[in-house]
Amino acid sequence: VTLFLEFWKRRQARLKYEWDLVDFEEEQQQLQLRPEYEAKCTQKKKNPVTQEMEPYLPITSQAVRFCISGTTVLFWVSLIIASMIAVIVYRLAVYAAFASLMENTQTLQPISGLLTPQLATSVTASCLNFVIIMILNFFYERIAIWITDMEIPRTHMEYENRLTMKMFLFQFVNYYSSCFYVAFFKGKFVGYPGAYTYMFNRWRNEECDPAGCLIELTTQLTIVMAGKQIWGNIQEAIVPWICNWWGRRKARNNPENLYSRWEQDHDLQTFGALGLFYEYLEMVIQFGFITLFVASFPLAPLLALMNNILEIRVDSWKLTTQYRRPVAAKAHSIGVWQEILNGMAILSVVTNAFIVAFTSDMIPRLVYYYAYSENEDSPMSGYINNSLSVFQISDFPDRNKPKVNREDFVICRYRDYRYPPDHERKYLHTMQFWHILAAKLAFIIIMEHVVFIVKFFVAWMIPDVPADVKAKIKREKYLTQKILHEYELEKLKERLCQGDKRATEKEFIATEGRMELSRAM
Repeated sequence: VTLFLEFWKRRQARLKYEWDLVDFEEEQQQLQLRPEYEAKCTQKKKNPVTQEMEPYLPITSQAVRFCISGTTVLFWVSLIIASMIAVIVYRLAVYAAFASLMENTQTLQPISGLLTPQLATSVTASCLNFVIIMILNFFYERIAIWITDMEIPRTHMEYENRLTMKMFLFQFVNYYSSCFYVAFFKGKFVGYPGAYTYMFNRWRNEECDPAGCLIELTTQLTIVMAGKQIWGNIQEAIVPWICNWWGRRKARNNPENLYSRWEQDHDLQTFGALGLFYEYLEMVIQFGFITLFVASFPLAPLLALMNNILEIRVDSWKLTTQYRRPVAAKAHSIGVWQEILNGMAILSVVTNAFIVAFTSDMIPRLVYYYAYSENEDSPMSGYINNSLSVFQISDFPDRNKPKVNREDFVICRYRDYRYPPDHERKYLHTMQFWHILAAKLAFIIIMEHVVFIVKFFVAWMIPDVPADVKAKIKREKYLTQKILHEYELEKLKERLCQGDKRATEKEFIATEGRMELSRAM
């Protein structure tokens, strides 16, 4: 990820030089007021930079608008969390129904080994979650634009930055919340037989599959990521094609000689001021999928690469045939998106360290291998038995006690590290549990520090601007100074010929000093 971002900075610096944007300052854009700002702000005050009277928005009005905007964003984020809880309740309520259905339906018996109740619940819940994500995303896009317009940003850059942060915050929670739940919360707070943890005192918290939660996280990630990419390509290609087809259908009533080519081009879809914004947002969300959870699904970058190859062709077809030619605008860089990508790169180190430590079985296996194994010839033999604790069935409370016990079982096994029923600290966590927890935390701290050191060292080693581009920029500045120097010398010679010798000598010395300074730079 660090190499990708650093090489992108170098590519950006080269494009900036080739497109003659080296001396372009975005501060110039900050002086250009939005027409909407000038129209809605009736009060005026003097601008300390331009020394001209300009419209402004009072602080009280800004505070009220920001409060309304922040409350709206928090409401929608809370709505996402509520929808995620609803999906969790769906998982809890439907799991038992799937288990009963597969047990009592004879036609499903042959595939019961492949289609388990856990897998069926996980797949249907992931699909339901994806549908909810798309619906919330559809409505929030319009809400975000509305509340950003309500804030009345001063400049176009300020407008884009505010809208970017609102949209990214919402979509970050919207797309990644379900993956965070499966990775870090599911199966972590279930209790043990006889003392299970219940949600709303009704549904027992769901446990991970016996193989762990990594498979379910991979399923969730695949469905949401692939579904988003497929839906995005359909939305980008088919929707504008249908709109243009409908427009051409209306124009068929006119003779062909009256419907000229430029009129046909004018009737194409408008790319809009936010067209590029949605392209950036799509790529940044995809970047999050392939970095934040790559430890659980290493094939995600390959799927993203295949999607981006298709995306390039779809975008080229879309821009050349379905949209009017976009209006070009200067920009110094990709703006706030660069900071978002850097932030996600740092966050990805933390999330992947936690996935390896808490979601996978790597640390418990290593602890058993080095500290608890008793067989030197086969160190991992006995690991499964060691990872299962013993519970005495007679210790079940009346409301949880099994109704039928045909085999007269006395004990049951469950996955945890707790003392057996005949121990003085029965059903409390064993010392091995705390050893594993300490090993997990130590792994996270060591991995984060090592990766961060390597990350920042690589970022320091790779210069943001290529050496040849830096040399060309300095060369152009030198030539510019040289031309100005020669021009000033010509003017000085003309004044010398006119007799103003004293003043001319001082100006000549000053010019030589500026020239020496530019050479040193």
